[in-house]
Amino acid sequence: MTSIILSGVLGTMGRAVASLADGRDDCCIAAGIDAAASGGEGGGFPLFSSPENCTVTDGVIVDFSHPSALDGLLRFALAHSLPSVICTTGLAGEQVEALHKAAERIPVFFSANMSLGVNLMAALCEKAAMALDGSFDIEIVEKHHNRKIDAPSGTALMLADRISGVLCEKPQYVYDRHSERRQRRKNEIGLHAVRGGTIVGEHEVIFAGVDEVLTISHSAASKQVFAAGALSAARFLSGKPAGLYDMRDLV
Repeated sequence: MTSIILSGVLGTMGRAVASLADGRDDCCIAAGIDAAASGGEGGGFPLFSSPENCTVTDGVIVDFSHPSALDGLLRFALAHSLPSVICTTGLAGEQVEALHKAAERIPVFFSANMSLGVNLMAALCEKAAMALDGSFDIEIVEKHHNRKIDAPSGTALMLADRISGVLCEKPQYVYDRHSERRQRRKNEIGLHAVRGGTIVGEHEVIFAGVDEVLTISHSAASKQVFAAGALSAARFLSGKPAGLYDMRDLV
């Protein structure tokens, strides 16, 4: 049984993870951390307003909170040698560096998207980019609900990075085409963000060539797919040596 310390437990994704874990017999929520918590219990486990206040120090951290909470969470994880699954998106470059540094001492699982389908999509995009290298234009369109703050999404950037990593010539990421009137350069990956309604998450990678277009897409119908991935990552990370892991290690 894998015990989980769930950071961001009162958020939408935190509630989805807690609900899914409640119906499984291979993991359980041992504690919840959330800035909005006022102590007590929720769902049969103790709640804490911050990592510093958390008295449960055994298990695997699963984080679906906010970038501002990462520093305190990493201090807590390092102090108690806790494996950590970081699912929060919108991290700054120095925060990603901090994850790499922490992974020298504890096992850290970091992925911009916890869906198995999205990570399979990334692998397919890599294969397509290698086969079409230089002959097709590449554009990425992502769609999310109107409450999502970061844009483009971490998943869109992950897809762009995976594609960029297999191209012979490193491409330029272009986020804003209206500010400059010019013809599209060949060595570009365009990234476009749509925000509206309750869209859970949709990603589309367009490979546009002469007289033909190849599109690879993924659509999430609910947040349960991300919750399931997070729980699988927590079980995978339990007992692993220090290091940085991602969905490629899990699948």
